[in-house]
This record gives sequence, C-alpha cells and structure tokens, in this order.
Amino acid sequence: MSLMQMLFGKKEPIDLTNSIIVDVRTPSEYAGGHVKGSINIPLNVLPDKMKTLSKDKQIVTCCASGMRSGSAESILKKAGYNVVNGGSWANLR
Repeated sequence: MSLMQMLFGKKEPIDLTNSIIVDVRTPSEYAGGHVKGSINIPLNVLPDKMKTLSKDKQIVTCCASGMRSGSAESILKKAGYNVVNGGSWANLR
C-alpha cells in the first residue's frame, strides 16, 4: 500500500503534482495542524471564496473526518472545478 493510499484511503493514489490542497476545517482546527502547503478555506465560506481557486489545477479537499471535504467536493464540482475529496488528514498529525 502506497503512502497516498494510506493517507486518502482510496484504491488509487491521488496525484498531487498539479493540485491545490484545500483544508475546509475551521481556522482554529487548521492552526492546530495542517498539511504543509495547504490553504484554509472553511466550508462555511467556500461558496464566497472558491473564485480565488484556479480551475486549471486539481483541487484536493480535506478536513478532519472526510464529511466536510465531501461537501466541499460537491460544491466545487457543481461550480465546474476538477476536485477530489481527499478525506481526513488526521493521520498526518
């Protein structure tokens, strides 16, 4: 099992080469630990902030459990973004 499979719990690893990692947890959760290079856009402000994201790159959403990142994936897909739910990043802490 590859590191990406362990991190994402998916059968196929996610290619992060041309990706933006968006952590949709609250600012205080994000401050408590996050993936290096990720950006914090809390789920409740995502609809207003998503226009700051590039549609030329894959977006990988993450949160604590995978629930909020799944909601973020749905919101972004409806807006035309190439997005993958990365699920929980808790195992990186």
